[in-house]
Amino acid sequence: MTSNSPFSDLPQHLQHPQVRNIQPIPMKKDNQVIVGLRDPFQLSKNTIALPANIFAIVQKMNGQATAEEIATAAKAPPEQFVDLLNQLDEVGLLWGPTMSTLEDNKLKQLKKDNTFGIRTTGALGKNPEECKKQLNLWFEETEDPEFEESILGVVAPHLDYERGWPNYASAYYSWRNADNPDRVVILGTNHFGNGDGVVLSTIGFTTPLGTCPADQQIIEKLTQECGSGLTADLLDHSAEHSIELQLPWIQHCFGNVPIVAALIPSPLIPMIEDDGERTTTDEFVSALQKVLDEVGGTTYFVASADLSHVGQQFGEPRPVDDQRKFDVEKHDREMMTKFIQGDPVEFVDAMKWNNNATQWCSIGNMSAIMQLAKPNSIELIDYRQWCDPKGAALVSSCSMALI
Repeated sequence: MTSNSPFSDLPQHLQHPQVRNIQPIPMKKDNQVIVGLRDPFQLSKNTIALPANIFAIVQKMNGQATAEEIATAAKAPPEQFVDLLNQLDEVGLLWGPTMSTLEDNKLKQLKKDNTFGIRTTGALGKNPEECKKQLNLWFEETEDPEFEESILGVVAPHLDYERGWPNYASAYYSWRNADNPDRVVILGTNHFGNGDGVVLSTIGFTTPLGTCPADQQIIEKLTQECGSGLTADLLDHSAEHSIELQLPWIQHCFGNVPIVAALIPSPLIPMIEDDGERTTTDEFVSALQKVLDEVGGTTYFVASADLSHVGQQFGEPRPVDDQRKFDVEKHDREMMTKFIQGDPVEFVDAMKWNNNATQWCSIGNMSAIMQLAKPNSIELIDYRQWCDPKGAALVSSCSMALI
């Protein structure tokens, strides 16, 4: 690198640029394919959209190659490439001090607000009346599972409502007229975050129906048991939808009940480093059981869980056809049977044995809810597959009751 090179004055993190885990969104503008770079954490209000060929260059920013090497390989004009780096850095899409500052600012604001704001649940309606009307309509289209005993917990999807509402409604149907609990424990999946252990939220969540506060008594006792690592990656919740999508249903049934919201890692993926700074699922479950026994009261549990993810959108070579749908359902039902048998170890071992062949995304929270709710029985209420018309993607989900 020569002294007068436009790369010579770049800060270190831009000399070896590494793009964060972003969500590319294909779009068209003036008949040109462009890619919107969505930041799941929404660290900046500004967004960037790039031509597809430029996005291909961004994907090569892995922290290993230098900026100059990437620009040379792509035959990109150096000045334009440096401008691109600065644009990406300005909105926090590259690892480095700018991103860290934006993270700190967002974290301070979240703690000041003491709640995560409305995000995915905004699609349900603009106000409580609209939301309740829609939820009631979905309940009216749902068959009563007619459970005679009280429900300790449910497994419900975290698909968007348009695709997943039948299983949301059938999961929550039996709680419509149940007595209000003292709290609801919601176990989610960490799709985009940085934490590879359990990540507990210390603040509440807001939907168009209001705000569910965090159960501070439970959370304080949990952090005493597990240490600060349990909440160190709080910001992961700002990128996550699996907790928030359960809340309108909970609020519709129980009002703005206190919640304990935790993202549970997959038991099939080992921690990057077992350094004691993170909280394992076993440690979290043990600590939460102890704390709930100490505090008492009525606790309900929710596992926010989608099942299979197959098709070209999820890395498979061929579109989903009728045979693939049949094979996926056969596999899903075999694994759901393992879950219904109520042994979390057997359930996880079965998933390990087949190497999670159809990419279930919520094995961790499904295993954890079994241990926490300690049900006498588990019943499958409904099972559904959603497949896009071109067969590019199939996602399956279910509703279950823990009794």
